[in-house]
Amino acid sequence: MTVNPLRKHWRLNPDIDFLNHGSFGATPSIVLEKQRQWIDQLEYDPIEFLAPERTLLPKLDHVRQVIGELVSCNPADIAFVRNATEGVNAVLRSFPFAPGDEVLVTNHGYNACNNAVHFAASRCGATMQVAEIPFPIQSADQVAQAIERYLTDKTRLLLIDHVTSPTGLVFPVNDIIKIAHRRNVRVIVDGAHAPGMVPVDLRQINADYYTANHHKWLCAPKTSGFLYVAPQWQPEVRPTTISHGANTESYGKSRFLAEFNWIGTYDPTPILSVPTAIDFLNRLGPGGITELCLANRSLVLAGREKLLNALEIESPAPPAMIGSLASIPIATQDRRAFSDATTLQRRLYDEYRIEVPVFKLNDQLHCLRISAQAYNVIEQYERLAIALRNELK
Repeated sequence: MTVNPLRKHWRLNPDIDFLNHGSFGATPSIVLEKQRQWIDQLEYDPIEFLAPERTLLPKLDHVRQVIGELVSCNPADIAFVRNATEGVNAVLRSFPFAPGDEVLVTNHGYNACNNAVHFAASRCGATMQVAEIPFPIQSADQVAQAIERYLTDKTRLLLIDHVTSPTGLVFPVNDIIKIAHRRNVRVIVDGAHAPGMVPVDLRQINADYYTANHHKWLCAPKTSGFLYVAPQWQPEVRPTTISHGANTESYGKSRFLAEFNWIGTYDPTPILSVPTAIDFLNRLGPGGITELCLANRSLVLAGREKLLNALEIESPAPPAMIGSLASIPIATQDRRAFSDATTLQRRLYDEYRIEVPVFKLNDQLHCLRISAQAYNVIEQYERLAIALRNELK
């Protein structure tokens, strides 16, 4: 069995073909060791380490600088959150909705975030509308066109994914945001999967809000992410937990940062370990993270091709819309149809030792999603292809 030599850097179960980096990520040993050092420092002197008026804020500001350089934005516009879902919630719970307003999402959106939209909007008499984007899909133009059709004079906010979680599509966020801004619609981008998978230039993207995870494709520890808010909206956005930062100016260089810097006692070590994770990824090859992104994309496209050939189905999306995730439809009207995605996912794990998500995209379509990270090899996707051919006879 072929083993990627880079796999030694991760503590993944060697008996499992782990093709699901997209769900929670996987953290390299060197990053976990760095987090352990941060934890030891915290417990050695908790007050000195955690109290914002002592040494916490400079440590957070250093990470903010690193992230700002990675995603091309002013570090002062970045707040830290536990994950992208929390970032989306902070924006939604702060947004000045009025009765009759509409929030537009897509049918490719993350369920947790769509739930947050429904909750925040309904409390204010606003409503959630869903733009239907096809899958399989022929081109990125279909995404922008579908969203434009659903924008109305009542649309106040648009929530879109940079990389969709269920379908693994890279959306044309630049084009979509231009369309929305022409209609005076603010845009929040759920970039949960983007940093470490695709280039992220927030100055070019020009979103009103952008939130992302560090723990997925940047391989940082779990519960680590950021929320970017354009300067003109920062006085409006509040964290989901209101704490001392609401009236303690010394907790940050702005009220926006002060509130997010301190939401009550929490463990900042996952956030503080992010620079180590980025440095690790940059050292995996001479081309750094850019080279890694290209390699992961090539691998996931090759793996997708193995599955498509094994199941004798057409490509559901053009290669240009694929990053390091790829979903394929596996529920059809022929002999490959099945009724229970959970059963298939469990069988792939129990019988073939393959970890991969299988889910119901809508009433007619089931999908399987593969990921590619530095520790994967093409033989793992070949084994998955054989398993699917056996199970979906």
